[in-house]
Amino acid sequence: MTRTAIWKSIASALQGEIASGHYRAGDKLPTEAELSLRFGVNRHTVRRALAEMAASGLVAARRGAGVYVAMTPTDYALGRRVRFHQNVLASGRTPSRQLLRLETRKADTRESEALALPADSDVHVMEGLSLVDGVPLAMFRSVFPAQRFPDLLQALDQTHSVTLGLAACGLTDYTRTSTRLTAKLATPLQALTLRLPEGAAVLRSVAINADAAATPVEYGLTWFAGDRVTLTLQPD
Repeated sequence: MTRTAIWKSIASALQGEIASGHYRAGDKLPTEAELSLRFGVNRHTVRRALAEMAASGLVAARRGAGVYVAMTPTDYALGRRVRFHQNVLASGRTPSRQLLRLETRKADTRESEALALPADSDVHVMEGLSLVDGVPLAMFRSVFPAQRFPDLLQALDQTHSVTLGLAACGLTDYTRTSTRLTAKLATPLQALTLRLPEGAAVLRSVAINADAAATPVEYGLTWFAGDRVTLTLQPD
């Protein structure tokens, strides 16, 4: 009788566990040593099974960090109206946000220039993590003129949404006036927060949103996990 190669059996077992939800997109698989012990084989056999899974796109190896369940990149549209929740929902996935910082402070020079504010103006700052199906997609920092939106921090704390927060403060619509994209390497903190290996590729977006009178209302920086997003440009 023809016997199935052991490495194929291991790959099949791991694929079944991924399909059953034991390991989800972005999760790290057990190490080669742990899998070798579990299946009673040498590491070469485990390595071949993982290589087969990687070739099919099911997992991805990250140098120095291990093997992770691959996440199909999320299509993320960049146009005149960029809305995180709408973009993610349009891709058929579930968006969520985790707030890491909400505070009012003095604007730095770059923030003052971007928001067309006098030097030393107060600004509201929101920082957080954008997730898709529970997996970190991006870190973000949004800066707003505090004098114009005095109650914005409370609204952001309640809604976790820039769109809803600004609407609660009387601004029902805003549009993107500029977006600059730059490829970067993840810092140790970014890598930890985004669950990436240190030095992994990230895409940094620097953007300005404005109201109907072209007055800036938000200066935003976003660091996308490079292998989890496909940025698309929409002429609108």
